[in-house]
Amino acid sequence: MSTPDLTPRPEQTPKRQRRRIMPMVVLALVIVAGGVVITQALSTAVDYYCNVDEVGERSGCDTGRRLRIQGTVGEGTVVVATGATLFDIRFNGASVKVEYAGEPGGIFKECLPVVVHGVFDESSGMFLGDRVEVKHSEDYVAVNDDRLEEAEADSAACDSSA
Repeated sequence: MSTPDLTPRPEQTPKRQRRRIMPMVVLALVIVAGGVVITQALSTAVDYYCNVDEVGERSGCDTGRRLRIQGTVGEGTVVVATGATLFDIRFNGASVKVEYAGEPGGIFKECLPVVVHGVFDESSGMFLGDRVEVKHSEDYVAVNDDRLEEAEADSAACDSSA
């Protein structure tokens, strides 16, 4: 009988480990990239809700981000220009000039509470609105009743001066 060869053989595990590690590294990179994309999409999709007097004052109501601003359309401020509607919205003594691309339509008019979606133009200080929501019936249900009551008080002040 012959004696068995007991010399150590070269290990083959590094090749197998390399095969296992590469898919794991690729999977980890895909997960990280997906997380970054989702985080960016969610952070840019959020419109912060602010009253006119909170813009630049409250956290989240910075002029450098997309906002939803709530206030009352100022009496005598609505000007319809070519392709745009200009107006002021007011709340709690503060005012913001708004340029809305197009005509708000519907029942939009002075002295009504509105929420305008858009961004501030840093150079002019004007709020560039791309969507206007108007309070339109007695069946309106407000998420923030206290804010609606203050906006209606501003609206009543416009009605009494007319």
